[in-house]
Amino acid sequence: MEVEIIELKITDYEEVITLWENSQGVRLRDADSRENIERYLHRNPGLSYIACHNGKIVGAVLCGHDGRRGYLNHLAVLPDYRRQGIATKLVQSCLSQLQKQGIDKCHLFILSENDAASSFWSKQGWRQRSDIIMMSLSSSKSLNA
Repeated sequence: MEVEIIELKITDYEEVITLWENSQGVRLRDADSRENIERYLHRNPGLSYIACHNGKIVGAVLCGHDGRRGYLNHLAVLPDYRRQGIATKLVQSCLSQLQKQGIDKCHLFILSENDAASSFWSKQGWRQRSDIIMMSLSSSKSLNA
């Protein structure tokens, strides 16, 4: 199966948000509004990707950095397209572009109950950190992370 990995553009938002909304283990918040994703893509050009098969988006990932470390968010592939290396290709595209920008370390967050994601990332060589605690604060009315 021929799958093309291309840069995620804001014009892909509707199809990508639907993918994420229907992907178990992906938790969306206010930060995932069209306006916020557009701002994120503008701030991190050329780092986020989609996987397309016959004109249909079958996978997507957000990627960005803070100048020191990279961050991956919302990696998802449609169930019928899993176990074909698509997620790996999406991640490799992100990491390659981060390296070109001098970013050699990347982080991601996994919901604690998402065993499938934990297994996938472990198989990719990522290691769980036990030496840090993540804390969040939202300045909006809602305290959703």
